Amino acid sequence: MEKVIRTALAGFGLSGKIFQAPFLKADPRFELVKVYERTTQRAKEEYPEVEIVRSFEELLTDDIDLVIISTPNALHVPMAKQAMLAGKNVLIEKPVAATAAEAEELCAFAKEQGVVMTVYQNRRLDSDFLTVKKLIEEDQLGEVVDYEAHYDRFERGVNSKPWKAAGGAGIGVLYDLGVHIIDQAYVLFGMPNEVYADFRQQRPESAGIDNFEVILYYDQVRAILAAGELVTHQGPHYMVNGRKATFIKYGEDVQEAALLAGVRPPQPDWDVEGEECYGTLYYDADGEILEKKIPTVISGYGNFFDNLYKVITEGAELLVKPEETADVLRIIEAAIRSNDEKRRIALS
Repeated sequence: MEKVIRTALAGFGLSGKIFQAPFLKADPRFELVKVYERTTQRAKEEYPEVEIVRSFEELLTDDIDLVIISTPNALHVPMAKQAMLAGKNVLIEKPVAATAAEAEELCAFAKEQGVVMTVYQNRRLDSDFLTVKKLIEEDQLGEVVDYEAHYDRFERGVNSKPWKAAGGAGIGVLYDLGVHIIDQAYVLFGMPNEVYADFRQQRPESAGIDNFEVILYYDQVRAILAAGELVTHQGPHYMVNGRKATFIKYGEDVQEAALLAGVRPPQPDWDVEGEECYGTLYYDADGEILEKKIPTVISGYGNFFDNLYKVITEGAELLVKPEETADVLRIIEAAIRSNDEKRRIALS
């Protein structure tokens, strides 16, 4: 019989409810035992078998193997340290911390305690991103020269979450949406040579910036990463230009919309994108530009938990190494400095 990872979840907001608990439930190798909710019992509505606790400390009992921290950003670092000190493996919602230094401190602490630590950068498993990654790896685009990713929204009013509405260190669109598309560029191209950024606040209700453009410069590639909260009609999610072809993809991975609509894995084809949403490859054929639809890679956030299970039980390699998330925060810090100083920032 396979070992069952007994899991405790701290927080049952959007991330815990939509992006984590359903995949724990769908994988029999995990058992969701406890959920920390300060005042509510929402987890009981979907998972009547779980125990609701009113303090984080109640998650750290001897019968728990894994603690998932899906609380407001400011609590990620102290809760992760507390859980690791108790000998628990830890999965932390992004962003792992407000600064690269804090993330590096957590990485070192995990090694000292001999536990597994990773960060829920689930957008590495978005189907459209994996389609771009596959095209690059298969050299269907040729050498990439320009990579562009947008993560746009149309928002009204003040954020419904008080801690997000208040703002502060490690909170805002750069750490909410930007951390995903910066992480994806990091996966494809590594650490950039230089960073340039321009931030704006376009909505008076926003706690801070709500529009950004971050440009990462590599030896041959320029990656433009942008997000805004006043976009009523989205343009391409990805546009990648190579020396042989261009790939353009509209729309986003379908998993979030399905989960929000109440669909839960493992329903058949719940995370499969329809042909009408496929991206288009525009390629050179002896001087003539032709085009063809590219089937979207079938992915699934359940693959994140499959990897985590194998890491804990077999010592497999982590899909998201904590040191990588510290690198992403280094890029974000360089972007903040670039915006403040109105210049490119070199990264060693």
